[in-house]
Amino acid sequence: MKFHTHTLEITTRGKGLYPFTRDVAKWISSTGVQTGLVTLFIQHTSASLVIQENADPDVVLDLTDFFEHLVLENDPRYRHTTEGPDDMPSHIRSALTQTHLSIPFFEGRMALGTWQGIYLFEHRRSAQRRSVVAQIIG
Repeated sequence: MKFHTHTLEITTRGKGLYPFTRDVAKWISSTGVQTGLVTLFIQHTSASLVIQENADPDVVLDLTDFFEHLVLENDPRYRHTTEGPDDMPSHIRSALTQTHLSIPFFEGRMALGTWQGIYLFEHRRSAQRRSVVAQIIG
C-alpha cells in the first residue's frame, strides 16, 4: 500500500466553476501508482468541489446562474456579512455542494465518465487562491 499527498493551488477570477481534472491526472501519473483512490479536499468554506459535465460550457454557466438564484446575496436575514454581501451566500452554497471528492483510478487513469470533469466551484465574487489537498491510497 502506498500513500501520496500533494496540495494543488487553484487561482480563481471570481464566481464560477474552474476545471482542474488535468492537474489531478498529471499528479496521479507522477506518483507512478496505477490503481487506487484519489481523495480531494478543499481547505476553504466559501468554495467547493464538484464533478460535472465537461463537454458543453453552458452546463457550468447554468449551474452558476442557478446558485445565484437559489442563494441570494444581500438577504436581510444573514447575520454573517463580515466580508461583504457574498460572504454568507458563499458559505451556504458550499454547504449545499461538497468539500471533498473520492475518485477511483485504474491503470493510472481516473474512472471518470466520458463527459465528467473535476471542478472547483468558486462562490466568492473576487479572485481567490484556493488550496485542494489531494491524497492517493493505492
